[in-house]
Amino acid sequence: MRKTPVPPRRREAPGAGGAAAGPVLRFVLRRLAAGLLVLWGAATLAFLALHLVPGDIVDTLLGPSTTATPALRAQIRADYGLDQPLPVQYAHTLASLATGDLGRSYQLGQPVTGVLSGQVVPTVELALAACATALLLAFAAAYATAGRGRAARTAASGVELLATSVPSFWLGILGLTFLSYRWHLLPATGADGLASLLLPAVTLALPIAGVLAQVIRQELDLAASRPFVLTARSRGASGHGVFLRHTGRHAALPVATLAGWITGSLLSGAVLTETVFARPGLGRVLVTAVTGKDIPVVSALVVLSAAAFVVVNLLVDLLYLAIDPRLRTEAPV
Repeated sequence: MRKTPVPPRRREAPGAGGAAAGPVLRFVLRRLAAGLLVLWGAATLAFLALHLVPGDIVDTLLGPSTTATPALRAQIRADYGLDQPLPVQYAHTLASLATGDLGRSYQLGQPVTGVLSGQVVPTVELALAACATALLLAFAAAYATAGRGRAARTAASGVELLATSVPSFWLGILGLTFLSYRWHLLPATGADGLASLLLPAVTLALPIAGVLAQVIRQELDLAASRPFVLTARSRGASGHGVFLRHTGRHAALPVATLAGWITGSLLSGAVLTETVFARPGLGRVLVTAVTGKDIPVVSALVVLSAAAFVVVNLLVDLLYLAIDPRLRTEAPV
């Protein structure tokens, strides 16, 4: 029996891996430097915004019904460093954030790290549940209407536009009115179990799903016109098989590009959703801190939100480098 000749394995040139790692390393360093600028800008804007809001922080610390002597007010200012010039307070805030010291809450009198760590889990649960729900709804709607007739696409676009345009807090109030108070199907408030998470997650996911469904459907229609789809069809692949192996993967790329926007929508939407459903979480902590001019808590939350943006965008950029090897050597932007 004649053996089929085996072609020799292709070997990479010595140093090729190092040559490819150079642009990637420079790319990561540039992204990290840009991320530091974003964090600095976020901390600066939060500091300035809280000091431009009318009102005295000492009045917030004392409470609306408490009177204090000038000596006591001066002592409070000295204890919290509020008697220092504004540039000195700004420098102290940046130095503390840079060293990981988030300070103490003006209102609660506790370390900010402890305040946030006790509320981060409910917010993460809500964000992950809403993200999964949005992706599921968006892919299902796009797959059901991609390549369909004009009537089906128009109806789907109308529903998606409605989901995107309606404020999430109004959707939450509608859900509470019918599903909780009238039909008693789901709990109205709290964070006890999966049932209490369902309605807030759907409320937060619907606007995101509306946008993603439009993007995914457009990519599915575009991918369906490519030659590789015709080749797969000619080999007997079913519509589900083509979606799972080919067009679905193409439609997932824009979703990865929108990861930063999705993260921002989840964080901003969590503030309203947690307030409407009386759920514990970072959103309610932020609302209380802004109302009370609790500068350490607000600064920490703003910087952490900006850090989440930076990390997500960096991971997406690295994912693109993993998907397309040409970007590793073409000096990615």
